[in-house]
Amino acid sequence: MPVYSYDPPERFVAGTVGQPGERAFYLQARGGGRTTSVLLEKGQVTQLAERLDELLDEVLRRTGGSVPVPASASAALADDGPLEQPLMEEFRVGAIALAWDHEGDRVIIEAQEETDEPVEPLAQEVPEDGPAVLRVRISPAAARAFSRRALQVVRQGRPPCPLCGLPLDPAGHVCPRQNGHRAAHG
Repeated sequence: MPVYSYDPPERFVAGTVGQPGERAFYLQARGGGRTTSVLLEKGQVTQLAERLDELLDEVLRRTGGSVPVPASASAALADDGPLEQPLMEEFRVGAIALAWDHEGDRVIIEAQEETDEPVEPLAQEVPEDGPAVLRVRISPAAARAFSRRALQVVRQGRPPCPLCGLPLDPAGHVCPRQNGHRAAHG
């Protein structure tokens, strides 16, 4: 299967299509006249953003600041634009791996196609009969900007129920903390 590699991408973002409660989440990379979009779950977007921040914080701590890792996202790198259209999904993401490239001072993000037999993450060679892979190499500043946007995209969904934390629909929801009774929104 193909490896969609961007080193570095002109743009790498998380975004959504659809209304809250019915949104589809995507990672999208653009560069060299091509765009790759992969579908993933909301929870995967959240975990990726949180793990990216943790990885960058750890690199900053371990290097004592000798590597140019910003403590937070730069407003100059903020990308709040919509996903590129037309949106053509290459694959659904199963596993996501992160790594720090010490030689290039870059973050490597790899999203692997959902499969029964995933391959070794971040392998140099992906088997021809293996899953499709989206691999991007981005600067620490771009990774902070990606993380900020990704968490913002997730928060733009339905508000959580104050009792159970599950998403609220405009009409409320059946809340487990209310013994199956409908909890009103608002």
